[in-house]
Amino acid sequence: MITFATALVLTSVALPVRAQGVIQGEGGAVAGPPQPAGLSGSWVSPLTEAALERNAGPIIGDWTGMPINEAARARAQSYAPGSLAEPENVCHFYTQWHFADTVYPLGIVAVTGGPTNEVLAWKILPKEDIPPMTIWMDGNGPPPPSKIADHHRGAYTVGHWEGNMLVAYTRDMKAGMARRNGAFVSDEATMTSFFILHGSSRMTAVYTLQDPLYLTQPYVYSRAYERVVGGPNSFGYPPCIPTFNGVSEGQVIVHLPGQNKDLDYMMRHFHIPEYASRGGADTMYPAFRDKLKADYLKLYHTFSKKCTFLCSPGGSDGE
Repeated sequence: MITFATALVLTSVALPVRAQGVIQGEGGAVAGPPQPAGLSGSWVSPLTEAALERNAGPIIGDWTGMPINEAARARAQSYAPGSLAEPENVCHFYTQWHFADTVYPLGIVAVTGGPTNEVLAWKILPKEDIPPMTIWMDGNGPPPPSKIADHHRGAYTVGHWEGNMLVAYTRDMKAGMARRNGAFVSDEATMTSFFILHGSSRMTAVYTLQDPLYLTQPYVYSRAYERVVGGPNSFGYPPCIPTFNGVSEGQVIVHLPGQNKDLDYMMRHFHIPEYASRGGADTMYPAFRDKLKADYLKLYHTFSKKCTFLCSPGGSDGE
């Protein structure tokens, strides 16, 4: 008489390779990822990975390499950084997309449960102004919300494993900034994230943003991370408390069309023509760089050869 265990082994051998992988837990719904502890921990990105996103953030008027459309460009050109001092914006929160260009480390924990204590979800912990992202694995999470439901701050994300790569799909995000210089994403945007493990100490994260309202093509952002051994696993921050930052409530800082004096910032400091810094899908590709180089060389003899902005290693002004 064939025992249940023997029958299960024989059945598994007879299955296609992919089907066997599901039974063994290779991205399937039964046992979760093949390395369930590999993603947990604190991950830090080198300073060089986010140099332009740190401190005050990217330069106003520089949307080079972003496939924004005219609607997104009009909104970005009206943006004023001082608007974050308005009382209603002091505790402004970002979306899950901000994990792509954040300067903070990533804190990732496994959410386990069920009769075998399997990994039900992976959770990227929240930061001071970034909401968490719970990646529900292989149908273990709640059902997707209605398309007409209010978008929760935590959005809705599902995921699965493909080998050593966790693939996550996020929808129902709040509207927010795509970059901290006025480029926004709408609440119809979606994000696909790829977390690729390289051994036990390194990880590459690739984020792809799609937005039918503000982007003409997918916007891709990648980051390299290193595991912090024995690093902090607590990413709690005190609650944001609105305070007065010099702007009276009800006063809105905004640039009307054609009145933003910062739009020539890239030309004044780096000699990058405004048509390049305005962004658009064509600014993403090498052919645009060739055109930009030709125009730059035509004007090179007129440029000052002294550095006037972001000259020191620390990024301060001066020669």
